[in-house]
Amino acid sequence: MNIEIPKKFKPVINNARQVALNTFRPISRKYDRAEHQRPKELDMVASVLDGFNEGDPANSAGASQTGKGKVQEDGGVKNGANMMTCLGALEFCYGDTGFLLAMPRQGLGNAAIAAVATDEQLERFKGKWAAMAITEPGAGSDSAAIRTTAKEDGDHYVLNGEKIYVTSGERADCVVVWASLDPKLGRAAIKSFVVEWGTPGMELARLEKKLGIRASDTAAITFNDCRVPKENLLGNPEVDTKGFGGVMETFDNTRPLVACFALGVAKASLERTWELLSEAIEYDYGKPVDNASAAEAELYRMEAEWEAAYWLAMKAAWMADNKQSNSVEASISKAKAGRVGNYVTLKCVELAGSIGYTEDELLEKWARDSKILDIFEGTQQIQKLIIARRVLGLTSKELK
Repeated sequence: MNIEIPKKFKPVINNARQVALNTFRPISRKYDRAEHQRPKELDMVASVLDGFNEGDPANSAGASQTGKGKVQEDGGVKNGANMMTCLGALEFCYGDTGFLLAMPRQGLGNAAIAAVATDEQLERFKGKWAAMAITEPGAGSDSAAIRTTAKEDGDHYVLNGEKIYVTSGERADCVVVWASLDPKLGRAAIKSFVVEWGTPGMELARLEKKLGIRASDTAAITFNDCRVPKENLLGNPEVDTKGFGGVMETFDNTRPLVACFALGVAKASLERTWELLSEAIEYDYGKPVDNASAAEAELYRMEAEWEAAYWLAMKAAWMADNKQSNSVEASISKAKAGRVGNYVTLKCVELAGSIGYTEDELLEKWARDSKILDIFEGTQQIQKLIIARRVLGLTSKELK
């Protein structure tokens, strides 16, 4: 793997950096204080991002990786949508993670639709902003524990259950809801349904008040005899364990993406801390570590951890683009970056002293925002469990 970033991605990186600095940061504190207020400034940025996805939703990050393990037809390698999206997301989160999560039409539900939808569904839901509803009061990182049900009734499925922590759940046009056709059959019966707002029986229960990423709304949604057309079931309606695995492959691509969220906010914290301490310490990589101050040595250690997490994420994204199975690498990148993001942002607050703990700087906000990045899309603990199962060759029943 060539660790040099392809030149074709430089415009994406530079443009995202400019948005982060000139659009996101100036209004970051405003929407952190005004939780649940919709950031209208994001509409223009979202329109630009729509251009990248126009005409080929199946090639966006999170799309199905059918044919994993095969090499490119020309025998070469590919640096594609997954890596480009990761690099762009890192720069956006250098500005504000909440804004990226609140970006219209860029929800996790859109990645799920791209992963398993039929051609007809891709066309029908084109342009829709889709949130993803997986987590339930009794089912967090273990997606197979979902208890929301979908019962077949004529030309519809009837959904009953409750979903929590739905990112952009209220603002999105529709929600991709994971539900079971028969809870007794376990994960094999779990399917995803596109439920549009306005469907009778679908109700907003509440919007959560959160520690961080306050610009992004997080909803709890209930489904009471909610009738969803059969054609809104994504992919194959047959009960099939392999089918569930295909949906789960979405996470093999979005976990490196979330890793880059954490890397973006950590990068912002590191750079700002160097700036604040520039008069007290000298930035010199050629200096022996024994001659560095404690603060300087700590910053060097954090940069090394950041670099390690960065290349793990790039490898996982690169493997997805090249149709290589990356389940282990995706979980490793998410686990590493989530932990590094928390460590770096909190340590930077500490090194900056009193100014790092006040609203005079964004350091304290970045520290709050980073916490969720080690939790959602699979917690630190669940990622380690996934890695252990893959490495040891054990099933979920054999290693819990």
